[in-house]
Amino acid sequence: MTIAPPAPQPVAEPARESAAGRVLRVLLTQRIALLAVLIVAVVVTFFVQDAGGYLTAPYDFDYMSASLINAVPLAMLGLAELLVIMSGRGGIDLSVGAIVSLAGMVFGFGYGEWGWPLWLAIVVTAVFGALCGAVNGFLVSYIGFPALIATLATFYAYKSIAIVANDQQPISTPPIQDLYSLSGSVELPLIGQYIPDVPLGIFTFLLPTVVVVWVLLTRTAYGRRLYAIGTNDVAARWAGIEVRDTRFKAYVYAGLISGLVAVVTVGQFASARPDAGVSGSGMALPAITIAVLGGVAITGGVGRVAGVVLATLLVVWLNAGILLAFVGNEGAQYQLLALGTVLVFAALLNGLTNRRYGGSR
Repeated sequence: MTIAPPAPQPVAEPARESAAGRVLRVLLTQRIALLAVLIVAVVVTFFVQDAGGYLTAPYDFDYMSASLINAVPLAMLGLAELLVIMSGRGGIDLSVGAIVSLAGMVFGFGYGEWGWPLWLAIVVTAVFGALCGAVNGFLVSYIGFPALIATLATFYAYKSIAIVANDQQPISTPPIQDLYSLSGSVELPLIGQYIPDVPLGIFTFLLPTVVVVWVLLTRTAYGRRLYAIGTNDVAARWAGIEVRDTRFKAYVYAGLISGLVAVVTVGQFASARPDAGVSGSGMALPAITIAVLGGVAITGGVGRVAGVVLATLLVVWLNAGILLAFVGNEGAQYQLLALGTVLVFAALLNGLTNRRYGGSR
């Protein structure tokens, strides 16, 4: 007797994702898209408050453009943190603000008191910052210190040396004071008459740093090695990658960028101040916040330059609006609250993204 084969069972079609689900997935997996939405939301919110008379001064495009002067050091240090965090194994650099202070004093002595040419003073300051970063990299990569402990130790060391280098006094000689012109704004060619002037530091320091770091990460063998060791340094070692050397260089590059930031801060303050990078909450914590908000995974191996830049714009324009929302110095205190809230939000978002979608891009 012939037995008939069983009838094929109908295969259930996978449930189609709703439009809201697709939007949520894009916002969680595409950090660039999420940051763009958040920037628009922040700007529109303050524009509405300005129109309603709830702010102490106008929040307009001129004010937004002027506030970009604060984005130059923050974005550059955010890129420095991007490099060290991506190197994995708890990579972080708490000393970038102290390097800014100490390298700024080196720049002040060289250019302001010893009469070095400006280009030579900038090069020496950047190299000095790289040497400070090399100390961090040596402690972390070759000695095996946890990055948190190593860079916290060098933070204290660099900060104290900066303070005693000139007997706790800033360097504010005429050549240093003349550098304030670096903080001015310039009119863009062709379209400058239609948009507000843009801070000069955007073009002289920030954009070159952004381009160099982007090329380093996306167009060089070193960038591929950095992503590899941040993702899995054991596998990278078995693949023949020099893990210690790659991680060491990440701290060196972070120190070099910090040295350039020192020049920026000297120009902004028209003075080489020993507390330039460590006063208040310092520069390191905002830089780490910007890196994490920009999608850099604290575990390493994930991060993009564009995310850091957009996160900087979000934080700068948010802080600029907060200053106008309160009378007196209250706004500065609420800026710290906003910074902490943003950091918690970024950490939760990164965790949710990794659990649900396996990482963001």
